[in-house]
Amino acid sequence: MQKSKKQYSNTASTMSSLYWGLAGIVILFLFTASFIAPTYANKAIDAVNNTIALGIPRFSEEPFKLGLDLRGGAHLVYTADVSATPEADKTKALEGARDVIERRVNALGVGEASIRTSKVGDEYRIDVEMPGVTDVGEAIARIGDTPILEFKEKNTEPPRTLTAEEKKQIAAYNAEAKKRATSALNRVRKNEDFATVAKEVSEDSTSKNNGGDVGFLAKDTVDATLYTAVAELKDGQVRSTLLDTPDAYFVLKRNTTKDGAKFADVSHILICSKDIPGCGSTLSDEEAKAEAERIYGLATANNFAELAKEYSQDPTSATMGGSLGELKQGILAEQLPTLDTAIFAAESNQIIGPVQTELGYHIVYIQNKAVSKEYQTQLISIGKQTEASVLGPQDPWKFTGLSGKQLSRAEVVTDPQTGAAMVSLKFNDEGTQLFADITKKNLKQPVAIFLDGVLLSDPVVQVEITNGEAVISGVGTIKDAQLLAQRLNAGALPVPVELVSRETIGASLGAESLSRSMKAGIIGLVIVMVLMTLYYRLPGFLATISLALYITLTLSVFKMMGVTMTLSGIAGLILSVGVAMDANVLIFERMKEELQRGRSLKNAMEEGFVRAWSSIKDSNVSTLITGLLLAWIGTSFVQGFAITLALGVVISMFTAITITRVFLRIVVTYFPSQGHWLFLGYTKKSS
Repeated sequence: MQKSKKQYSNTASTMSSLYWGLAGIVILFLFTASFIAPTYANKAIDAVNNTIALGIPRFSEEPFKLGLDLRGGAHLVYTADVSATPEADKTKALEGARDVIERRVNALGVGEASIRTSKVGDEYRIDVEMPGVTDVGEAIARIGDTPILEFKEKNTEPPRTLTAEEKKQIAAYNAEAKKRATSALNRVRKNEDFATVAKEVSEDSTSKNNGGDVGFLAKDTVDATLYTAVAELKDGQVRSTLLDTPDAYFVLKRNTTKDGAKFADVSHILICSKDIPGCGSTLSDEEAKAEAERIYGLATANNFAELAKEYSQDPTSATMGGSLGELKQGILAEQLPTLDTAIFAAESNQIIGPVQTELGYHIVYIQNKAVSKEYQTQLISIGKQTEASVLGPQDPWKFTGLSGKQLSRAEVVTDPQTGAAMVSLKFNDEGTQLFADITKKNLKQPVAIFLDGVLLSDPVVQVEITNGEAVISGVGTIKDAQLLAQRLNAGALPVPVELVSRETIGASLGAESLSRSMKAGIIGLVIVMVLMTLYYRLPGFLATISLALYITLTLSVFKMMGVTMTLSGIAGLILSVGVAMDANVLIFERMKEELQRGRSLKNAMEEGFVRAWSSIKDSNVSTLITGLLLAWIGTSFVQGFAITLALGVVISMFTAITITRVFLRIVVTYFPSQGHWLFLGYTKKSS
């Protein structure tokens, strides 16, 4: 029986939808693979952009966040002595101590640190995890200090100058720095590997850690002296002399060049109306537009500066002949998108206008437009000593003698008239006298409050306070006031902490753990793929392709959400691979049953998905519930396992039900309706 035209149309429409779905799957795979491994993708993107200048954006090369057990670092456990703290204040005191420790750890430059409080029996604990920390001893010393609360006033003392001895020390240090930089330059000019020399001697962390490579230098992102020096070189050339700047000596090498951002040297005349706030004009909008059109008709390259001084209502640029300087494309896009578009659509030496923006009407003179160059650069940096580096910046604040020892308590109160949140301070007898002297001396001046050297608040003294009680107003919301009071009490009610457990994981051990877990995961994945292909044949092979997409998609979600990868998290990911394959196994076994009942290959495939869904749903939902419970009540390592497992389960349901089905729906159209040996090893035999 022949198919009708309608049947052919429906079939063609269905196949078209499937092929569009396949195209979407391919695009999704390429995007997720590029997202998790951006280095290779960015090389391809750079090649395309340099060839045909499409302006394709690059992928971020930020790596995955690694946990303590993979990256190396320290795990410290402290007990907090709150025995001297009133029962009602113990929780607040503990949170205040945790807040202080967190800021101290952040001050050490430890990224992605985790600081948590807990209570075990009658013991209060603070757990500190510091991935990547190198000096554990310094971290322990800094964390163990009692919080320091200080009240400071403005420092009006004149800054000191260098002594004769300090000047000699600077000269000697810089002479030695130049000697080291010259030695590095000579090594490079004798064809010694630049990267090797940079790793040995460069004092700039980016250069040292990347073999001298500091990426592409753009004119608007680096010092003009450095950019100009690199621009004067040719690709592949090393600068023959040192670049001597006020802060350092540089050995420079330019590798490659590419087009960068567009810039335009721009002047404008602004005519605004009385409807625009702050303009000060008496013109209506129609009159302002007419005036702008009149001036546009008069403007030439020769008289533009004089017209700007006479008519422009932009006081900042009018005195400079309307000059806005050199603008980068996009710099005005957020506030004045129309003006930005008009400027970079025009040609060099062209006057355009009037261009209407929310500021008024602009007559714009584009004097010159150019595409800047960016230079991929290697450098070796040897720092100098300067007067500023020896003296350091003068502290704008001076200690008054009033500290947390004299503060009895801080608590949140509200203004009875306005209901605004405030923080109330209460001092002891010694603090009352000190505070009275400070407020008398600093009337109408700010008195700053510092905790561990970090400014918490700098309220202005309104009146002399002699009773030892004060309030800090203007602190924001109730939550802001609570946080400020908590931090003040952390210094006013010191909570001694004692280190009871210290675990250090070396970077090499963490790297070894990562390498082994990755190797185990890859071996397990290959075995699963081979077994699925051998046992289920073509559907099994399609399932392995779906599994590859599942892995790239899962890792992309982990990276996008900022999931910290740990050994337990990788275990959860590997286990979720088994969950993803389990769904395909259920589907394929159902398909076998339907083929044995005499259904066509297409119907068996569709029925297999429908009948397997209830089992897949139940098993995955139960696994998901288990993962969520573990994430809720478990410790950090258990939580890492639970989160990666739960996310993996959700994504596996998508890939098994959607991706594999699209693949199968396409391929079944190319096989006999009663089965084929490539499908699950099943061929229907005639009776």
